[in-house]
Amino acid sequence: MRVLLLLICLVGPVTAEPIAPDDFLPADPAQARIGQLLFYDKILSGNRNISCGTCHHHDLHGTDGLSLGIGEGGDGLGPERRAGDIRKRIPRNAPALWNLGHKEIRVLFHDGRLEVSDLFGNGFNSPAEEWLPQGLDHIVAAQALFPLTAQFEMAGNPGENDVAGAVHDRIDAAWPILADRIRAIPGYADLFTQAFEEVETSADITIVEIANALGAFIVSEWQSHDSPYDAWLAGRPLPAAAEHGRSLFFGRGNCASCHSGPLFSDQQFHALGLPAFGPGRTRRFDPMPRDVGRMGESDALEDAYRFKTPSLRNVALTAPYGHNGAWPTLDGIIRQHLDPASSRKVWHVDLAKLPDAPAISAIDFIVTTDLREQERLERQIDITPVALTEAEIADVIAFLNALTGETVDRRPLGRPTSVPSGLPVD
Repeated sequence: MRVLLLLICLVGPVTAEPIAPDDFLPADPAQARIGQLLFYDKILSGNRNISCGTCHHHDLHGTDGLSLGIGEGGDGLGPERRAGDIRKRIPRNAPALWNLGHKEIRVLFHDGRLEVSDLFGNGFNSPAEEWLPQGLDHIVAAQALFPLTAQFEMAGNPGENDVAGAVHDRIDAAWPILADRIRAIPGYADLFTQAFEEVETSADITIVEIANALGAFIVSEWQSHDSPYDAWLAGRPLPAAAEHGRSLFFGRGNCASCHSGPLFSDQQFHALGLPAFGPGRTRRFDPMPRDVGRMGESDALEDAYRFKTPSLRNVALTAPYGHNGAWPTLDGIIRQHLDPASSRKVWHVDLAKLPDAPAISAIDFIVTTDLREQERLERQIDITPVALTEAEIADVIAFLNALTGETVDRRPLGRPTSVPSGLPVD
């Protein structure tokens, strides 16, 4: 799942707010420890060959370092991951997990397809609608369930395993199968009975406890609020270049009109006009490999090609950038914001970080040949160009680097060396 946009929009508050541990959802340490193991355990994938950590790895600061990832069926980690005999790339960039547990967050995924809501009586508006189970602690726990059921992320292809077959019938049919796998592993059974009051024996473990454990891990593991910018909020100065970049970010650059608040995100959706490529997150009736963004969830024409504003904390560590990872550097994505039309013209396919995949590479850039689709993308842009000098762009980059936490490489739990299933850990 991962878009890191630096949107320069026309509306929204300009704010500079600190964050602290009390601003995050509570996370039980014993449950987080289970979540750490589950996060890196391939037992939760249909073919037992990929984990959450494969695409959100500690060594890569919670991402995979690719424009579009290689999910189920791939081999290896990060930029060295090999495609193998896969049917499709992951259609969107894998987003980083930093500060997902902040209490302000009420919508997740690039297209916002998971929201806090009472629409279906279970606390969320999600792709599972009324079939999402009751009892999920929060939105972070809820989001952990959906990669497990995604064909090209973790479930696998129909006919390959029982999870993929169940998902083909209905999304919630796969979760009991995965819960059965966890129940059958004594190491997990003991941990769950100790951490969850409602679990007295392994038979009591359900997908809800699994999701809540994953959620507790993500909430506690990926908190970051000790950057030089946080120190500036507490009264300490920034280096001169970063300070000038800060004034541009919150002033003439207009960045903070969308990248606002403590997480540098308004949690709204905007069209940036990024160059399109990849298989797209297509709907049944789409005539080509394309991604219409928020409209794919809302069915509202005004949402076409709009994507959620990402948080910018630790953004310097989580390249490439954009909902499809179009730009490999901060310089590139900043220039996309400053002048989308000009940036589209200079972008070229070699900038996309895509592992070689001969069987599917023929469609990687086919959307670029569809002139009508390109015209639609160019018409739907929410940015008014802003002129900055080369030196000013460099200063904005310096400020973005000042959003990197001092302890990003010292996580509370980190990557486990082994998991109870005995499967290999990436």
